[in-house]
Amino acid sequence: MEQPTDNQEQWTEIIRPETPWWDLKLGELYRYRDLVRIFVWRDFVAAYKQTLLGPMWHFINPFASTIINTIVFGAIAQIPMEGVPPFLFQFTSMMMWSYFTRCFNAAQNTFLGNAGIFSKVYFPRLAVPVSGAISALLQFGILFIFYLLSLGWYIWRGEQVSVDISMLVFFPIAMLCLALSGMGLGAIVAALTTKYRDLNLFVGYGLSLLMYGSAVVYPLSALPESIKKYALFNPLIPIMELGRSGLLGVGNPSAVSIFISLGVSVLVFLVGVAMFNRAERTFIDSV
Repeated sequence: MEQPTDNQEQWTEIIRPETPWWDLKLGELYRYRDLVRIFVWRDFVAAYKQTLLGPMWHFINPFASTIINTIVFGAIAQIPMEGVPPFLFQFTSMMMWSYFTRCFNAAQNTFLGNAGIFSKVYFPRLAVPVSGAISALLQFGILFIFYLLSLGWYIWRGEQVSVDISMLVFFPIAMLCLALSGMGLGAIVAALTTKYRDLNLFVGYGLSLLMYGSAVVYPLSALPESIKKYALFNPLIPIMELGRSGLLGVGNPSAVSIFISLGVSVLVFLVGVAMFNRAERTFIDSV
């Protein structure tokens, strides 16, 4: 019987030394980029494949939230929106917040939502939250088109709405901070929920509280000065102000607060990935 040569041997397992916590495994993630594309398609299209309206739900949920917030905070509470039409202010804010929450949910549901797949085949687990962030960016593109149409409508009607080009060039920084902080927080929660399942019961409430505490449905200028100085400890507030300053020409975040928010977002992301990589080694035993 012919013995296989070294070149003919097929290895089924590769033993590697444990990597340090700061190893993000991005090289391995790049080798599985085709799988990431498949997951993007799954998250963006297949998730609503058997629904009546299909991918339109990517637009309907933020739009419905915008209508409710416009009625509650604009018509009833009459919170000043810095001269911007309440609907446009709320839609712009929900457009950015929706991107943050989708990045968070994609990372937070990684282990519990894909345990069946993870137990059968190996691939970089980070492919799941990364693909979720990319599909969230596609949803943001759909919402951004509606934002442009709404902006054109209000300008045509003679409303005092403008786009601050000087601040708009920094808008990608706001999007980067939202993605990093959303994925980082989601990864931290995902790592903790592999052992503490009841944490999932508080995620929805936590996101709601975080939204109301992050100047999403109201501008920072609506807060009293005694509260505003403490509110700025929330790194998401300068990010929201930065996004609205470019898209609506309102808000005036300081450069210091923006750089602090960017640094905190990067730190949260690195801590989240470190906890995520540590939890993926043993989560199958506890899920």
